[in-house]
Amino acid sequence: MNLKDILAIAGYPGLFKYVSQAKNGIIVESLIDKKRMPAYASAKVSALEDIAIFGVNEEVPLGKIFSKIFEKESGGLAPDSKSSPEVLLKYFEEILPDFDRKKVYASDIKKVISWYNILHGLNMLNLPEEVKTDAEETPVEPVEEKEVEVKPKTVRKAKPKAD
Repeated sequence: MNLKDILAIAGYPGLFKYVSQAKNGIIVESLIDKKRMPAYASAKVSALEDIAIFGVNEEVPLGKIFSKIFEKESGGLAPDSKSSPEVLLKYFEEILPDFDRKKVYASDIKKVISWYNILHGLNMLNLPEEVKTDAEETPVEPVEEKEVEVKPKTVRKAKPKAD
């Protein structure tokens, strides 16, 4: 799952995909209705990759939380984000028991669950694959060296123009 190009924009519901750079900001496309719109430099735009939830000891990245929800639900959807705050809080405690209850509000939990359900509905969650480093993914095989003969390039002289 690549959360780098998936954006949340303050004041707009849902999630957006980065499309291109514009003169005054960026062009984004809604993941829900596929409509494109400009997100100006004054808008508060956050990549999901940069978002984390406050924990008691450390911040937990959003990707890790999505993985935990995916595991808990066995690849299914999370509860409806419009459930009561008490239900969402209890559910989130099961996912992340050591989150900071003073800094994480019910509205934050609602957003996380809503975002998970949007990404799940669009099959954009490639979970639960373990995150591998480039070195772990493919072993490097030695490349066989071959001698290559380089031929000199022939240069043609331009013909003089006849006036």
